[in-house]
Amino acid sequence: MSASRPPRPRRDPRAERVLQPRPDGRMRVLRGEGARTAGSASAATIVPAAAPAVRVRTIEQPAYLILVVPDAVDGRLSAQDRDLIGLGRAMADAGGGAVCVATFTAPLEDLGMAGADRVVDLGAAGDAPERRAAMLQACIEGMHPRHVLFPESDWSGGDLGRRLAALTGSPVATSAWRADLGTVSRRAGGGARDVSMATPLILIVEPDVGDAVTGERHEARTMDAPAAPDLLPRVLDRGLRPYDPQSVALEEAEFILAAGNGVSDWPAFHRLAEALGASEGGSRVVVDAGALPRHRQVGATGAITTARCYIALGISGAPQHLQGISACEHVVAVNVDPNCDMMKRATLAVIADAQAVMHALLELCRDTGG
Repeated sequence: MSASRPPRPRRDPRAERVLQPRPDGRMRVLRGEGARTAGSASAATIVPAAAPAVRVRTIEQPAYLILVVPDAVDGRLSAQDRDLIGLGRAMADAGGGAVCVATFTAPLEDLGMAGADRVVDLGAAGDAPERRAAMLQACIEGMHPRHVLFPESDWSGGDLGRRLAALTGSPVATSAWRADLGTVSRRAGGGARDVSMATPLILIVEPDVGDAVTGERHEARTMDAPAAPDLLPRVLDRGLRPYDPQSVALEEAEFILAAGNGVSDWPAFHRLAEALGASEGGSRVVVDAGALPRHRQVGATGAITTARCYIALGISGAPQHLQGISACEHVVAVNVDPNCDMMKRATLAVIADAQAVMHALLELCRDTGG
């Protein structure tokens, strides 16, 4: 018998390459002679590309100002607020203008990334609607904005815009669904017909009209606020009255804690919903099992919700359930299966057992006094 041949060594092409960064941030792969010239031929050398710096856009001498007054509930911009600033951004860019965002609460977000060239803090007005309208009137007299934009929302935007129009005697376009520097289209006759008109000073804008600003930082330079008006308001905003979150319909709830088949500790679920001040919801599986009442079911065959925050505990994400939360702003998914459809929908995914997460959150609430 002939002697067996020794194994033939195999070439590893991955060990014969060098990765070099290109000017555009991507990587160039060099092999063969080019790799030997550029570096080692025995091992890959990976040079991470530097993260591209965000360009800051500065407008020193704007031709005019677009004053945007978002709701910014609790200092946070909603999706409608971001779209409203985006509409102001489009109207400003059309003629060399700048966007000034007026806030009544300390912003918790980067208004420059949202598209603000200028920021004016009107927090001295407090919670009184009349005082806020008077401060905005002082802004109009001092800044001379070309247009003032408010959101047509369930919060203060629409009411404040109408108060300002009555106070200043300025023309106003309510329920505007399209706007530019020249014309605005709005709904009239109780929404039965559309009307076009020249763009007035004050616009109260429907949701989804503008496009939120992305990928660019604006200066967000602070401007001096006018002096607070010396008046005794007849109406005071005392904030939201205490209420039972379980009395709120899921279609109207802002914060929902939802349970699926992965929840077994129901006393902990109810205690957590109470501690967080969240409305309880659930998937069809737990409702069919009798763990939650039928009116607490979320999904195409239950409630369609637009909650700002939706925490899904142990919900895999059936198609009909995902239809019910398609308009939610933030979705937090807790599941042991990292590949379930709810994880793909989530803004934040936590791969863990729902019981462990519930008890950890309850412990955190006790530690913080929540």
